[in-house]
Order: sequence, then structure tokens, then C-alpha cells
Amino acid sequence: MADDLPPQLGRFRLLQRLGEGAQAEVWLAHDPLLDREVAVKLLKPEATGPGTVDEWLNEARAVSRLTHPNVVPVFEADTQGGRSYLVFEYVSGGTLSQRLRQPPLPTAAEAVTLTLGILDGLVAAHAAGLVHRDLKPSNILLDGRGRPRVMDFGIAVRVSPDANHPSRIVGTPGYISPEAARGAPPHPQMDVFAAAIMLAEMLSGQRLNHDPDPWRTIQRVQTTDLLLPSGLAPDVDDALRAIVQRGLAREPSARWPSAAAMRDALAAWLHPVAEPDAEAQQEAPVLDFLLRRMRHRSDFPALSDAIQRIQRLTQSEDESLASLSNEILKDVALTQKLLRLVNTAAYRHTGGGGISTVSRAVALIGFAGIRNLALSLVLLERMENKSHAARLREDFLRSLMAAELARELCGNPRDAEEAFLGAMLHHLGRTLTEFYFPEEADAVRRLVTPLEDGVPPLSEAAASTQVLGMSYEGLGLGVARQWGLPESLQRAMRRPAGESPPRLIDDGPERQRWLARASNDMADLILQTPPEQAHARLRALAQRHSRALGLTAESFEQAADTARRHLAQMTEALGLQLARESRAQRLLAPLTPSVQDTLTEHELVATQVLERTEPGALRPPAPSGDLLAAGIHEITEAMVNGSQLNAVLRMVLETIYRALSVRRVIFCLRDSRGQTLTGRLGVGADVERLAPLMRVDLSAQPADLFAAICLKGADTLIHDASAANIAARLPAWSQGELAAPSLLLLPLMVKGAPLGLIYADHSKVGGIVVDEKSLALLRTLRNQAVMAFRTTPT
Repeated sequence: MADDLPPQLGRFRLLQRLGEGAQAEVWLAHDPLLDREVAVKLLKPEATGPGTVDEWLNEARAVSRLTHPNVVPVFEADTQGGRSYLVFEYVSGGTLSQRLRQPPLPTAAEAVTLTLGILDGLVAAHAAGLVHRDLKPSNILLDGRGRPRVMDFGIAVRVSPDANHPSRIVGTPGYISPEAARGAPPHPQMDVFAAAIMLAEMLSGQRLNHDPDPWRTIQRVQTTDLLLPSGLAPDVDDALRAIVQRGLAREPSARWPSAAAMRDALAAWLHPVAEPDAEAQQEAPVLDFLLRRMRHRSDFPALSDAIQRIQRLTQSEDESLASLSNEILKDVALTQKLLRLVNTAAYRHTGGGGISTVSRAVALIGFAGIRNLALSLVLLERMENKSHAARLREDFLRSLMAAELARELCGNPRDAEEAFLGAMLHHLGRTLTEFYFPEEADAVRRLVTPLEDGVPPLSEAAASTQVLGMSYEGLGLGVARQWGLPESLQRAMRRPAGESPPRLIDDGPERQRWLARASNDMADLILQTPPEQAHARLRALAQRHSRALGLTAESFEQAADTARRHLAQMTEALGLQLARESRAQRLLAPLTPSVQDTLTEHELVATQVLERTEPGALRPPAPSGDLLAAGIHEITEAMVNGSQLNAVLRMVLETIYRALSVRRVIFCLRDSRGQTLTGRLGVGADVERLAPLMRVDLSAQPADLFAAICLKGADTLIHDASAANIAARLPAWSQGELAAPSLLLLPLMVKGAPLGLIYADHSKVGGIVVDEKSLALLRTLRNQAVMAFRTTPT
């Protein structure tokens, strides 16, 4: 450790120097308050000058607003003894620069995967209005899983609105963009250029723009085109070369317009939409035949032309707000319906309500949002047919419901409109068949309907192939290509096969595919299911998709409710009349839980129920809030002082045991495979022998009551476990010696998935009583148990 550097910096104890730059040193440090390792970036005394500390605070403010798995978060910023410092999450896997110095070189797929993560982090930063400006391999950390994490936003600034105001030259010479080298105002394309250089160096193993004299390096990038070297590995094909070279373009107008655009192109290279194979070649004549049949209808050419024009306008970087507005204004009916939609309550959060011009609508809702509304309306307007209007409206509303669900579930505003359109077009082939080939659509429905003789029906893909000569999906994709829809939308239209992945999907395009599938499955389920059964079936579907999409079951229910309200408002605004007996009415009806299909009536709520202990006598309900509060205080102190994990958990269990006067409290923990919660430790009657008998199977279908509660993450109080609708759903292991009339279940959730379960029982019906204060304290205890896994040593 340097002589002038104290071993202590505020509360942080410096342990080991991790790296050093011109302005700062980075140290591994220990945070005793949370008992964790952190990285401390310490500004050198000689680097402190006018504005330097302000820049550092700018970094802290900038990154503190970013919450993204590919960005290293800033925890704190402070000054001690005249030394300014930032505290980051400590990422232990080294830097990309170190990785590139160790053979072998990454494969093309590995290099592209790393770049996708970097670009995802940049997209988040750019969406927040921040440009990194010093992106390079030493500023990319690789965590234990090999995931790239962008760090060091020390010279990050907000995008400058003044293109005529030059700024000082900032950045590292070998990775600076031509316009940054000229002192141009910051722009996201500067980071795109640096990302392309890093990808090129990962593929080639060579520095792309390096010179001992940094000024020659800066001059070269302004005057010379940077090119990928020849003689690269065979897996670097021409398509990948073209993507990299576009990122290296000297002129920003020739470069990828955004980090998102480059990311999408690389994702398409890494996970390409299958090129026409032998089967697709066989389908080509069928597609041509079906397209000819559709073109005989005067509306199909008009529909195709309208969609192509709208899509072209919204995809072009050069088109203006006025161009899109003028295109929509050409169609009077489309204009009127679009304005009615943007004045519904669904768009009031954007400033909707009282909008009377298309220009204002585009300005408030954005190109992508208006594109989606316009495309939706074009499909509805052009595909009217009085002979089977009811079925077409049902199909249109079903598609619109799926689109609204996808937008609500997406979670990332940047991708929400793309999710909307991908979900809406997910069943384009089915919609086209309903309109243009109604007899064939009826034949497909007959083939997928279960038969009374027990013969299993065909899948929709097999049935449509048998009737049309190609699947609904193939027809939809063929038309999408004819319309010039982008590859990202075509990928979302391809339905993923098999069960939903058991782990979170990190890849953006692949997540969009599963989001489109889940949203359409939800819309189909609501449309086809009697209302009294829909809530339970929706929850079961949500549990199947929740892990892959990183969403809770509650998120699906909230999305369904919001999408339903938006759809009802849009239906009214468009004047769509639905017959009372129409199945489409189900799409507009609230999803109401019933006693048979929900946990709602048993969920933990504040209650004032009194238990009779003797004839005519009542016992006060409130457990001791003082005991719960005292336990919380003791547990907090124990965690700060570094108590072992098991000790903290036992304190949590003992606090609940004493405060609620229950028979026993048991803690269950998820096993290594993530499919079962097993009893590990407890407090109370015979827990050493009984705890191991608890085994909550999270993969069982259908889920029993314990598994459903854990998957949902619902704190649940069961007053009477012998009630018929409860007893029928209890797992077999909860009978016998573990049978209990009254139960309290507090699931521990991490990133939407069950980590564990706190179980408490009582020997009498209604024996566990909770008031409002105790409810809040119990949840605090449960959260302390979750925190213990994150912060205390094992």
C-alpha cells in the first residue's frame, strides 16, 4: 500500500490495489457495515483540479440512475481527508483487456455474445441520455459467469443538444471515434464506434488503431478507414464482417444509428432466422399460390401497400414527423380512428386526451407507438367482411389483446412497442386465413377440435399444413417478408417450441419471442376459457413462463387487467359492436378469482377475528408487536456484526415462534436443482425429526397449494386447513404428523423465483392471528431472512 494512502477510507478498509490510471486508483476494499467486498475508485491528489471532483460526482449521479445487469452500479460517492472516491460493486472476474491477453482468442460466437452484453448496457445508458465516451476493454469487467459489465462512466455526459458547440477531446486514443477526435458534441454513435473496435479486436486478436504516439492515433482515426484484418478464423463470415465494418464507419451517417440497431444485427447473426431449407423450398410454390389468391381480392394489394409505407416511414432514420403524419392523413378513416384511440385513457400518461392533430399524436406517443396503432387499424379497416365479421373482430381483438399484454409485460419501455407489434403479428397467418380463406380456416378448426372417440386432435401447425399446404406460421412469415417487415419482427413471429426455459432469458431477441408466445397464449386462454375458470388457468400459465421472463405471477395478472382496460377503451373508441354471446366479450371482462381457483381469500391480510377459548369467552387477536419489533432490531445488529447465516435464520424463526405462540416454525430452502424446497431447520415441537419431511415440489403439475403459494410469492395465512377447498390441494407430506389446522406460509423470493419458505403452524383452527402492525413486522422479518442470504457469511 502506498505510504500516503491510509488503510481506512471512511468506513472502507482498503485491501489490495486492483488497477491504476492517469487520474485514479482502483482498490479492493471491505465494507464492514454490509460485510461485503467493494471496489473503491480513488482520485489521485495530483489529478484534482478545477471541475475534476464535479466530474466524479457526475459519474456517481449518472450511474446511480442506471439499473442494468450489464452496468456496474455505483453504491456511494464521498470525500475523506481531501481524497474523493466512488464505491462500486466489486466484480471479481477481471477485465476484457486481461481476457484478450490470455489465449485462446474468443470464438466469433463468444465475441459476439460479449458484445451483445456490452451493447445492452449502452442501450440502457443511452436511453437515460448518457454517453460513456471512454469505452475500451479495460472498462469492461467480466463477472464470474463471464457476463460483461460496463464501468467507469467518469467522463460520461448527457447527449448535447447543440451540434454546433464543440467540446474538448476526451476518450482513449485507440478507441475514440472520428467525430470525438474532432471535438464534436457527445453522441451515442461514439460508443457504437468503440464497441465495434472492441469486437474487431476480439475477432482478430490485434489492436485496430494503435501507435506509440497517441496524437498519430487520433489523427489516423479521422483520416483513415479502420478495417478488419484479413486471415481471420473461418467462423468470421462475410455477414459478421459487414456488421463490424458498418460499426467502424468513419462517417456517423454510414454507421449503425444506435447501439440497439447494432445489437439487433449481431443478435440476428448469432441466432439467425432459419433460411429456407428443403421444407421451405417445397412451401414456396404453395406460398406463391396463396399470395395470388389473396391478390385477387382488391383489398390485399391496398393493405400491403399501406403497411409497407407505414413501416418504411417509421424505420427510416431520415423521415420526419411530418412525413408520417402526412401518410396517415391520406386516409381519412384511419386518421379519425387513430385520433379517437389516442384520446382514450390508455394514452393519457403520454399527454393524450384532447389531441386533435396527427402531428401532435406522433410527437407525444412516438413513431413506434403510432406505427403500431396505425398498423392495427389498417388490418381492421382493410379486413372487413360482413359474412363473417363477428369471427374476424374476435380474431382482431384477440391479437390486439396479445399485443397489449406483451407491451405491459415487457418491462423495458425501449422494447415495449417492438414487443407490441411482435405479439400482434405472432398469428398473422391465422388472421389472414380467417379473412381470405374462411372455409379453410373452418376446416383447420375442425381438425384441432378434440374428438369424442378419444382420438387426439391435430396441432394447429399440423392441421393448417394439411389444409393449406403450409402452416399458419409459414404463411404469416411469407407475407411478412413480402411486406418488408424487419428481421426482428419476423423472429418474434416464430413460435418457440417446447417448455418455457427454467432460467431467465438474457438474450433480447429470444426474450421477445417468448414474450410474444406467452402473451398470445394468455390471450387465447382468456378467449377460450369460461370466465369462472380463467383466473386459475392464467395463474398456472404465468407460473410456467415467469422464470424465463423474470416476472412474477402478479405481474401477469396486473398486465391482464391493464390490457383488458385498454382493450375495452379501444373497442369503445372504434365503435366495435360485439354480440352479447360473442366469445370476444371474455377479453373485455375482469378476471375474477373464484373460491375454487384462487388463493386470494387465504392470503395474509390484517384481521380482527377473535378465537373462542371457552364458551362465551373471546381471546384478543393481537400477537405481541413488541416481540416482533425487538427481534427485528436484534437481527439487524447481528447481521451488521457478521453473524453466521444459520444464526440469523434461527433468530428469525425464534422471533416468529415466540411472538405468534405457534406450535412450530420451520425454514425450507431450495435445493441445488431449484425444483424442491426442503425443510432444513426449525424451532418448536419435534422439528429436528419433522423438518426433513417437508418437501415442496415446485415442478409438480398441477401445483399443490404449497407449491402454488411459493411460486406466486404470496404471504398466506390459512385459518382452517380442513376446509374442503384447502384440504384437497394440500400435498401428501403435510398430512400425518405434519397435519395442522392453522398455517402461516411466508415465501422468500429472489428475482421472482422461490428461494425458501418460512412455515409456521398451530394446533387449533384460527390459532394464528395477525393484525396490521404484526403483518408489516412479519414481512420485515421475512425480508431480513432474504437479506441474510445476500450479506451474511455462510
